[in-house]
Amino acid sequence: MAKSEGFDLSQTVEELLRFGSEQLRSISRIRLIGYGLLVLALFDIIDIFIPPNFGNPVWEFQSIGLLVERVPVPLLGLVLIFFGENYERKNWEGIILKILTWLSLLIAVLFLLLVPAGIARTIQLDRQNNQQIAIQERQQLNQLKQVEEQLQKGTNEDIATVAAELNRLGVPVDPKKPEELKTQLLDRIATAKEQLPAQAKSTRFNQRLVLFKNSAKWNLGALIASLLFLRMWQTTRWARRGSG
Repeated sequence: MAKSEGFDLSQTVEELLRFGSEQLRSISRIRLIGYGLLVLALFDIIDIFIPPNFGNPVWEFQSIGLLVERVPVPLLGLVLIFFGENYERKNWEGIILKILTWLSLLIAVLFLLLVPAGIARTIQLDRQNNQQIAIQERQQLNQLKQVEEQLQKGTNEDIATVAAELNRLGVPVDPKKPEELKTQLLDRIATAKEQLPAQAKSTRFNQRLVLFKNSAKWNLGALIASLLFLRMWQTTRWARRGSG
């Protein structure tokens, strides 16, 4: 009996066919978006490496971060491209799918290699920052010592000249009291010399905190990205066997 009360078999079949046709068109659009996302990801990668500056630890560290932060786009693109596996594939997609599945493995290996590279650059940059802070601290200390020596050896006329310069810069002082001004300036220099180590320590801490936060985020991100691309390669074995 083809038709029973409250149930039209032919109408139901027609609706199912229409639904399947709509889903098929949706799959085509989804895969097209995936290819587009891969192209956009390629543009990003080109932008990161042009111009290249290999050997510069700052550039290399930041490039690792940029690569990790852009992982969602190519990853999503691959998911959309592989969606539906071999169902209704175009003839030209077979070779592309094989390339993309092996490319997933290659990317997984590259991101895994970025982890030790990122750790090495972190250590290198931390040492470099410490050296720069130490150099700046010595330079500032030497400048303060030079000014201190000049004040101690300076005459009242020299102190008056310093007072005039301070007034010109907006620091009001009395040029008629050179000895009092000399004492005040020497006290300020002594205080600045005492504060230098604490300031250097604070700068070192802040720079190290930012560096280590970025390092942890990017290195862990690279490891997770490697695992995700590896999983992508494992689950697309069907593409390596061929489409159709």
